[in-house]
Amino acid sequence: MTELIANQFVPLMFAGLLFFLLTGFPVAFALAATGLFFGFIGMEVGLFPSNLFQALPLRVIGIMQNETLLAIPFFTLMGIILERSRMAEDLLATVAQVFGPVRGGLAVAVILVGALLAATTGVVAAAVISMGLISLPIMLRYGYNRTIATGTITASGTLAQAIPPSLVLIVLADQLGRSVGDMYKGALIPGLMLVGLYLLFIAGVAIFRPKWVPALPPEARIYRESSGASGHVSLLVLLAICAAASWFWGMNHEAIINPMIGREMPPAGDEVVIMSITVGSFLALALALVNRLLRLGLLSKLAEQVTFVLIPPLVLIFLVLGTIFLGVATPTEGGAMGAVGALIMAAGRRTLSVSLLKEAVENTTKLSIFVLFILIGSTVFSFTFNAADGHIWVEHLFDKLPGGQLGFLLFVNLLVFVLGMFIDFFEIAFIVIPLLVPVAQSLDINLIWFGVLLAMNMQTSFLTPPFGFALFYLRSVAAREDYTDEVTGERIPAVTTSQIYKGSIAFIILQLIMVSVILFNPGLVLGNLDKAVKVDDAQVMDMLNNMQDLQMGGEEESHEAGAAPTLEPPPAAEEAEPEDPTKALEESLKKTE
Repeated sequence: MTELIANQFVPLMFAGLLFFLLTGFPVAFALAATGLFFGFIGMEVGLFPSNLFQALPLRVIGIMQNETLLAIPFFTLMGIILERSRMAEDLLATVAQVFGPVRGGLAVAVILVGALLAATTGVVAAAVISMGLISLPIMLRYGYNRTIATGTITASGTLAQAIPPSLVLIVLADQLGRSVGDMYKGALIPGLMLVGLYLLFIAGVAIFRPKWVPALPPEARIYRESSGASGHVSLLVLLAICAAASWFWGMNHEAIINPMIGREMPPAGDEVVIMSITVGSFLALALALVNRLLRLGLLSKLAEQVTFVLIPPLVLIFLVLGTIFLGVATPTEGGAMGAVGALIMAAGRRTLSVSLLKEAVENTTKLSIFVLFILIGSTVFSFTFNAADGHIWVEHLFDKLPGGQLGFLLFVNLLVFVLGMFIDFFEIAFIVIPLLVPVAQSLDINLIWFGVLLAMNMQTSFLTPPFGFALFYLRSVAAREDYTDEVTGERIPAVTTSQIYKGSIAFIILQLIMVSVILFNPGLVLGNLDKAVKVDDAQVMDMLNNMQDLQMGGEEESHEAGAAPTLEPPPAAEEAEPEDPTKALEESLKKTE
């Protein structure tokens, strides 16, 4: 029996973890219990030394002192305050008025607001519930196809996992041992491309199935001028002016920013985009304020409403991401700045109260403790797992996979996709990802690309039946019984669970398409990251030889000039002499980086 346990220790450990999870035991405690239980068994059978867990307290203290994870409560607090200040309601009402006159306009508004909420609240539950309460009754009122309406709302809410500043990206960066800022840079373009893919899908539906996504009727458009005009022309003129200002900044970004921060390298593309949009947003807000204060009447009601509702959260987002991308602030500092900005915005909207602040702090504390306990549990599990050479066992599991890197990535994405149907993304990040990192490193896979790929894949976990959390969130607020619409007076049938599930299918396919695009185009993730300086070996040897020649020449010149002769160094010093030019070369390479 002892020999059997020793030979099959790692598989038995996985079976024990599965047993604890199936009993309904909380994941954090299931991980810790499995690690401790099998650790003591390993000690009894002589597989481990008796001091196996001696360093465990230091590891737990190290987790609590991890500054990277401190960004999670800051961004969570920022999101909850903005969500509780009724920002989502104002955004949906305003953006719906902008796009409402065209077919699919309501769905477009939901997607755009979902992307904006993703970058501010970062909480899927808040985004799905808010849009489900506000936009679903309006979509049903004006005859939207139910699967399109429910699918758009649930999919837009899950964008919080892919668009920075995402909590998933913070956790993955910690588990992969990579910079959160690099994860944000790598995920920005894929996240925006996913939003564009959603919009293209809605545009296709509007073209081929126009009755599924009707436009808002004229009586539902509330922002009109005294002349009867909609105000869209004024909004387009303001947009054109701000776009021109953003373009001008983008052309001169390097010349303005580099001297300010003392940087010599050209800026990354995502940094230029973020800062350019920030400048355009500030300009729009300034023009709207001047127009209102001086009563110039140059902007329409719609243009003013869009500016005052949409621009403040945009500015907050871009300031947080911009400072991180510029390197001026760490993600933790950026999150703290975002939380302060959210408090200022809530105070400006006169929605900040003691009860709101208390509720936000309580929810932030709960989520932070949840993440911390899962991380502590996974650390206890990994102690025993690594002591039993479990990482080597996992690597051997993937040795026989055909296709090398591609075969490994396909299998891992399939595994994560299936696991996402049953367990939460935090649990995947803390249990599965640490097992896969050594294999990915042995296959020379870039971990930033690997992390963004998995983050995009884990986003589907919120939509995949039977346990898609976004589906449950919408189910909790969608009408369960037939009701009479307050505006039209018509009888509206209830929203069924099957309609919610069917609505997610198209968007799951779109997300998997985006995963495939990232898989076969790693440049989308790695294109904006700082490039490592590569030096050819022959070039290094030439530089070393030249430096040695210069050193020898200097010694000969000193002898010819009548310098005092120096004593011959001892043999040990002669052996160490070649280290000097090597160190000088390393320092010069560091400067070039």
